[in-house]
Amino acid sequence: MSVRQAPAYQQPPAQREPNDDSDVEEEALASTYREQVTYQDGADYDLDRVPSANAPQDLQAQLVQAAQPLEYQATIETKISSYDQYCNLFHFILNSEGPVDIDVPSNFWAWDVIDEFIYQFNAFCAYRQKVALQQSSTQVNEDEVAILRENPSTWGCYSVLNVLYSLIQRSQISEQLAATKRGEDPGAYKGEYGGRPLYQMLGYFSILGLLRVHCLLGDFSLALKTIDDIELNKRAMFARVMAANFSTYYHVGFSYMMMHRYADALRNFNHILVYVSRTKNFQKNQQYDSITKKNDQMYALVAICVAFHPTRLDDTIHTALREKYGEQFTRMQRGGPEALPIFEELFRVACPRFISPTPPDFDNPSANIDPVEHHLAIFMEEVKTNMFAPTVRSYLKLYTTMDLTKLAGFLEVDSETLRGWLLVNKQRSRQIRHSGEGGLLEGEMVNSGDLDYAMEGDLIHVSEAKVGRKLVDWYLRNLARTY
Repeated sequence: MSVRQAPAYQQPPAQREPNDDSDVEEEALASTYREQVTYQDGADYDLDRVPSANAPQDLQAQLVQAAQPLEYQATIETKISSYDQYCNLFHFILNSEGPVDIDVPSNFWAWDVIDEFIYQFNAFCAYRQKVALQQSSTQVNEDEVAILRENPSTWGCYSVLNVLYSLIQRSQISEQLAATKRGEDPGAYKGEYGGRPLYQMLGYFSILGLLRVHCLLGDFSLALKTIDDIELNKRAMFARVMAANFSTYYHVGFSYMMMHRYADALRNFNHILVYVSRTKNFQKNQQYDSITKKNDQMYALVAICVAFHPTRLDDTIHTALREKYGEQFTRMQRGGPEALPIFEELFRVACPRFISPTPPDFDNPSANIDPVEHHLAIFMEEVKTNMFAPTVRSYLKLYTTMDLTKLAGFLEVDSETLRGWLLVNKQRSRQIRHSGEGGLLEGEMVNSGDLDYAMEGDLIHVSEAKVGRKLVDWYLRNLARTY
């Protein structure tokens, strides 16, 4: 997910360190974003420029050029040329004799470069996959197919990952961030390259780029693992750049959702949606349109997570969710077969543009699998497994002890089918919840539901889930502390 915006080349204000329980830092973030928009007042928002065929020889100009968006309808030759220009630029930065001594346009520039680099990679892979799947169509340009066959490594997954990992390694940014988390001086870990803003900022935003790429490839646990050294709070460097802030929380939340950690996913979605609601008055033009579109995608993901994990939301989020998906949201919460098309529709709208880690097989088109359809099928299996959970839960709330056969009669299913539903619902009610300490994959196992039950033969003993109540209380306290 890329929030395309014109780059704002200016130095960010000095970072403040107030108590995180106050709104001072939140206002600082809003002020930073306000300054970015003010800087762009009167600018020509040409978001669809094509890089010149004559690449600038001056490195400073190449750095600025690398952050410029590529035209959506650019030719395949232009896309390949853009890839070559990125490779040459990163090769020079990484493999020069000693660190490149140059002043970067701004810290915001580094995010724009990495964001555009990954956006073009994602777009090219999606385009190549589409051509391969439609190869038998009369609308396919045979010349383009021939070019794609001749350039299988162009915008390859290996080369893109290699660039990101190399920038991280060269800058030693992971070591610096880890030292900061331990309370040590990061300067001791900078080395020859890590102290230069060019390498430090490219390395930092490459970590966020890895989060995004691994999410696009469907490796959600590795996606979360890559940002272990970055603290997700309002004082982080990425929070100073609106597009980076939005992208980070989207991909973290989506990864949590696909790992069935719905409470953690909702916490991340709510964080960024509340922030966007506070800064919406500063958004305008193409920038506003992009953020509005991604905002709607996030609300679709919130609706999915709440359907799986009923919980209380921030009033602002709850009101907007009802406005956008009122009837759909109600049907999702009720569950049952009629909710399946809604889940599928919202997932298609809100998911990233998944890509395949390998180039498609143009000689055998039937062997190619659409990555989006693949991940949709995985997601829908989870939906089908849980689609009767709301109905079962609504009956269990009425009793403290109930006969399995009696409940099966209410639901018009056989006892063994109901027993399977109960076991699945029991297992799904236990989730790993991040405690705020350690990596994003870490956490404690908690009961996320509002009731608990145990089976003794054909008897179901139902009780209030105290751990579930504690989870809700913790969630509300955390939300209040954040904002």
